[in-house]
Amino acid sequence: MITTNARSLTQEEKGRLFRELHERADAFIIPNPWDVGTARLLANLGFKALATTSMGYAFSVGRRDNTLNCQETMAYAASISAATNLPVSADLENGFGDEPEIVAHTIGLAAAAGVVGGSIEDATGRPDHPIYEIEVAVERVRAAVAGARSLPFPFTLTARAENYLHGRTDLRDTIKRLQAYQEAGADVLYAPGLATKEDIAAVVRSVDRPVNVVMGLQGAQLSLAQLSAIGVRRVSVGSALCRTALGAFLRAGREMREQGTFTFAEEAVSPREMNAVFTA
Repeated sequence: MITTNARSLTQEEKGRLFRELHERADAFIIPNPWDVGTARLLANLGFKALATTSMGYAFSVGRRDNTLNCQETMAYAASISAATNLPVSADLENGFGDEPEIVAHTIGLAAAAGVVGGSIEDATGRPDHPIYEIEVAVERVRAAVAGARSLPFPFTLTARAENYLHGRTDLRDTIKRLQAYQEAGADVLYAPGLATKEDIAAVVRSVDRPVNVVMGLQGAQLSLAQLSAIGVRRVSVGSALCRTALGAFLRAGREMREQGTFTFAEEAVSPREMNAVFTA
């Protein structure tokens, strides 16, 4: 068990452990904490690895999604990496630049922050042209892979096809992109926003690398066992944990403001339970 090892693991050891999780027969869940406290809570629950969430972190500091810069993202990744003894994969958005050289540099910065994996997406961040042309996207993935392979430890590079998050529900193009990213050397493939079990299965069948699927969005609501049976190897939840917590917070605030009551506290975690985790 990663979490029961009292010795601090090296980055190389974390990198190897993270790779091994993707080689298991069954899928594993990689939940997404948004701060040090939630990272330690998830580690205490027994998860084997963690992933950052750019949206969740942005919301936690009172910012809109897609407004964090590279420096802020790396500071967040470093805090999550240092919070526990678990391998961490970072949400690196689009690599914080169009040029492949910038993407490769971002991988190096992520490694310096202590993470052992990261994702690069093919979204441009521009509403008028939301997805990079496939040739450009492939070059960016290839550069990220080169950056990852230059590191002195195993760095698991995830390539993301963002079509479905930008209203381009084109499964054929999404699969074409994932296959191209596979050929460019990506270790894990990921198309967030797939809406049906059939689409997820089609993606898994189309590639020979581990596939990450996000749960907690609208659309397909499948269990870990169901996803594993399809052939999915990794399941993340993006900002869903953060949004769930913020939803409870808003409901409690509205109850106080609109009704003047405090029944929300019946579902609050006890101070004793929190202190037991944070003093362990």
